[in-house]
Amino acid sequence: MMSSRRMTVWAMGLGTASMVLLAGCGTSAKTASATHVSAIPHTLVVDLDAAPSNLDPGLQYNLESYWVYRNIFDQLLTDNPKTDTIEPDVATAWRNPSPTTWVFTIRKGIKFTNGQPLTASDVAYSLNRIISPSFDSPQAPNFAEVKSVTASGDHVTITTSQPDPVLLGNLTTLSIVPKNYIIAHGNAYFNLHPIGSGPYELQQWVQGSTVTLVRNPHYWGKKPVFPAVEFRAVPSEATRVSDLESGVADIAFPIEPDQAATIQSNSSLQLLTTPTDRVAYLAFNTDQAPTNNVLVREAITHALNIPLMIKTIEQGYATPVNTTLTPVGFGYDASIPGYTYNPSLAKTLLKEAHYTGAPLVFATSPSYPTIVIQAIQQELSAVGIPVKIVSTTQATYLQKVQSPTHTWGNLRMGAWQGTWPDASTYLYPMFYSTSIWSSWSNPQFDTAIAAAQSTLNKSVRQAAIDRALQILHDQAPAMGLWQEYDLYGASKNLAWQPNPLENFFVAQMGWK
Repeated sequence: MMSSRRMTVWAMGLGTASMVLLAGCGTSAKTASATHVSAIPHTLVVDLDAAPSNLDPGLQYNLESYWVYRNIFDQLLTDNPKTDTIEPDVATAWRNPSPTTWVFTIRKGIKFTNGQPLTASDVAYSLNRIISPSFDSPQAPNFAEVKSVTASGDHVTITTSQPDPVLLGNLTTLSIVPKNYIIAHGNAYFNLHPIGSGPYELQQWVQGSTVTLVRNPHYWGKKPVFPAVEFRAVPSEATRVSDLESGVADIAFPIEPDQAATIQSNSSLQLLTTPTDRVAYLAFNTDQAPTNNVLVREAITHALNIPLMIKTIEQGYATPVNTTLTPVGFGYDASIPGYTYNPSLAKTLLKEAHYTGAPLVFATSPSYPTIVIQAIQQELSAVGIPVKIVSTTQATYLQKVQSPTHTWGNLRMGAWQGTWPDASTYLYPMFYSTSIWSSWSNPQFDTAIAAAQSTLNKSVRQAAIDRALQILHDQAPAMGLWQEYDLYGASKNLAWQPNPLENFFVAQMGWK
């Protein structure tokens, strides 16, 4: 999920000085006091490094947006991070009568927060909306094989054009939206005033600043412990840590590794960590000189001392990777060669590329670790590549990166987590020719990924994935940096354990 699943952004700017107040019924929940008493429920305050760019789940998939809207909406299916299995959510059961047909039974008794019942028609509409070309959802590639979605009674039937080995995994990200509400009010209104059937509902959204959710009185599941949750955009890590220390925030993310000891030494706080199935990577713009030259890209891969970065910057809270996959999930292959640190070779490759010293533009936002980007800048400078770092708001960054003109610069840091621990949920959305995340295109790669996605035979899939990984290694449109860890700072009284799938479900949290 994103750091993570970062896709199309809604057009309104989110960092303007004159913020727009978007409120539902009622008033804003009060910010938590400096001293929290665990026995008394209160608003859970969450400091994030960036504000959500959308609350329409069909328009965005970046972590900041996902963490908020995932508490507003139910999904068709859900994932259990402890067992890596798929479990019921809106669908109570499903069957696969043929390799290309799936039938889901929809749970009865679910209501949206406006009181309207959630039906099979809403489920079918939710997926049809995403795959509709006119809606232009960034999640559409996850459902590229879906041919038709129909509702009949309490059942939804999904037909695919070919066997889809990751369909069920991808359906764990399908948020169910209210068909009649959206048709009546339109997509733009829905983004600003979303309603769902999840454990919380939107009370107030101050764009670029805070989002406040309150308990959904119609929720069909277990009543959440916290009556309200406030997500706050706090780009400064120092401020996030200070908020934890003073009791203003109950949980803060991300905590950079160099602050881990600070959190651990505070008796009123706890450091919560987990390795993830998210890979940090460095992407190259293959449409802009000089990174349109594969020799320059290869030179960059050999100029970076990744083991040293993991030791000194990540403080050991990371694991090296040989590709843009992590060892978690299907498709990882340790035999694919990684890039080695060799600055002499980097200089030789730059000479072969006739590189003249033109500076590279490194596009970034507050969502990415400045210290890592500065380290990359320093190591590239050491082999003769000057780098200019250009930081914008997350919303502006996403707009530029996803623009079809690919004029955002030469380098950017990303972190990808597939919709399900399977190689195709990484390689297809990141690098397929239709991807909004890459300017690179390669017919042989597309063929290999298509083969991996069109069969349920695991050995055939692995062979196709290996071919794709080798092409990525040889062409270097991006390089994997490391398997990321998540570090959270939290009140010592918070009862919650983060998981590799980055599911931030407030309804699963409580007090010790």
